[in-house]
Amino acid sequence: MSDSAAAPAGATRSPRRGMCAAVLALEGIVVALSTPVMVAVSDVPLGTAAPVGLGVAAACLVLAGMLRSEAAYAVGWVVQVAAFAIGVVVPMMFFLGAVFALLWGTAYFLGRRIERERAAAYAAHDDGG
Repeated sequence: MSDSAAAPAGATRSPRRGMCAAVLALEGIVVALSTPVMVAVSDVPLGTAAPVGLGVAAACLVLAGMLRSEAAYAVGWVVQVAAFAIGVVVPMMFFLGAVFALLWGTAYFLGRRIERERAAAYAAHDDGG
């Protein structure tokens, strides 16, 4: 195979981006659903619950689409802290925030590992070995 040959179809897709985007999308739904819980169960005023809950949920969804940038992954870690911090008002979010942080970390580090191994395999293949 020559140096100018393209990688196989689908090989340029980032597994890290796909997995992290999926985690953020699901997390956005869960955080958005915590908003009515803040209002109904925790007696947080709607004027506070809506910007906090829906703001973090919107950040998750917007960030899921921005993961082509390395900076977006750093912001993803901040979003994990924000989701966990909602637990101050809705204690169940401590648990859910921790679960999503674990999923985020797994997707991030496993995705990076897959990307490195894929790059090494393509390099070895291109070198003829």
